[in-house]
Amino acid sequence: MCLAIPMQITEIKPDGMARVSAMGAERDIAIDLTPQAGVGDYVLVHAGFAIEVVDEQYAAETLDLIRDMSEMVDDPLFNREAALR
Repeated sequence: MCLAIPMQITEIKPDGMARVSAMGAERDIAIDLTPQAGVGDYVLVHAGFAIEVVDEQYAAETLDLIRDMSEMVDDPLFNREAALR
């Protein structure tokens, strides 16, 4: 399964690169596939590449879902390893 994370562009760098941020993490990514993206835009990041520009509402909703999933990992009902103990 592949997952793309919405991240906000905080800086455009030379050579088709950008600095992005989400949920306290920062990364440098390639924006060759989204040349229209600029500072402040949200992009879906997969394998170090921005693959699509998305709106702020979509980004916020997706990040909320990701946060919810991470909370489920701590829940024994959803954590197979904990359930087997």
